[in-house]
Amino acid sequence: MRAAYVLTICAMATIGGAAKAQEVDWKKVDEVLGRSAAVSGDVHRYGFPRSDLTVTLDGVTIRPALALGGWTAFKPAHGGAMVMGDLVLLETEINPVMAKLIENGIEITAVHNHVLRANPATFYMHVSGHGDPVKLATAIRTGLAASKTPLTASPPPASQPTIDLDTPPNSIRSSVRRVRRMAASMGSGCPAAIP
Repeated sequence: MRAAYVLTICAMATIGGAAKAQEVDWKKVDEVLGRSAAVSGDVHRYGFPRSDLTVTLDGVTIRPALALGGWTAFKPAHGGAMVMGDLVLLETEINPVMAKLIENGIEITAVHNHVLRANPATFYMHVSGHGDPVKLATAIRTGLAASKTPLTASPPPASQPTIDLDTPPNSIRSSVRRVRRMAASMGSGCPAAIP
């Protein structure tokens, strides 16, 4: 009897959650955040690339899509939606953004950096929240407005950018060959020949 009761409660919660998920007006969330979401199942992901920054690492320019892509993802949940994300900020932007997010009900779960030796230094603020999705989106936008994060979506590039690696054509293959020859000479069991 107890198992039937628990099963009934779980089924009701699932059905109620599915009905609630269908009630979210994602167009309003899109409008607040100033961009459309990438949708996968019931998850709505919004990108906030730091295209305003020119960040270098050991003299190499980092493209926003590589390590400067902030994002938030919303998922319908009991009582509205939950949001989680990773916002890319400069050191001077951390405190003002954090204050606005906390003031508007968003939790800060971590602040750290991914790219050591970057110039300027970039930091990543993990955020989390639960409630009305439009209010959550408004809180995220208000927080990001305290930074220089572009709040309007960038138009997609006309063509796919070329990958510009500053390496001679066969340098990777020759480096791998050298490493394998050295490892084979040390008796590591690594084959010395690469086709």
